[in-house]
Amino acid sequence: MKSLDDTSAMCQLFSTIWTKEPMPKIIDRDKYMEDLAARAAGLFSTHGYAGVGMRGVAEHLGMSKSALYHYFPSKEALFLACTKSTMGRMSGTTFDETTSEDAQLQLLVSSMRDEFGAEMALVFDYLRGKSPAQIASDEAMQLSLSAYLKTVEGIVGPERAAKALSDILGRLLLDYLSGQTLNYS
Repeated sequence: MKSLDDTSAMCQLFSTIWTKEPMPKIIDRDKYMEDLAARAAGLFSTHGYAGVGMRGVAEHLGMSKSALYHYFPSKEALFLACTKSTMGRMSGTTFDETTSEDAQLQLLVSSMRDEFGAEMALVFDYLRGKSPAQIASDEAMQLSLSAYLKTVEGIVGPERAAKALSDILGRLLLDYLSGQTLNYS
């Protein structure tokens, strides 16, 4: 064997060592966390906030609990990421400006109707035991409220957004409680 002082032998030795092990997979951490949150959101929606633990989420995502904690230090942090994922999709909602305001609001109501019951059950489960002051300072709830208001504001303007959102949520709640779509004309 040639001595290690020989450049050719050194290159061969190092190339042999380095090529035996595959290079580690490079992951876009933020994108991966967004994907995990989007996939976990459905689990929260189906089972409620109290009905889901980090172990169950990890199993659902096909990863270990410690790996999940590597990305989200707590259940609250994961829930916030799920909220950001869900509300991020909503805040990108736009309607055809040539459509009347009433028609745009009706489209928004229709888009919210299918998941309304599950979303409200999740919200109330998450908020259980929290004081109004805690809710007012809760990042997930303020993010949700802001996204809803921004979407409605895009239709009716900032002056009427809170009232219009109140009407929408009231309409959806009455429809949900009655088990049917009521006529509001």
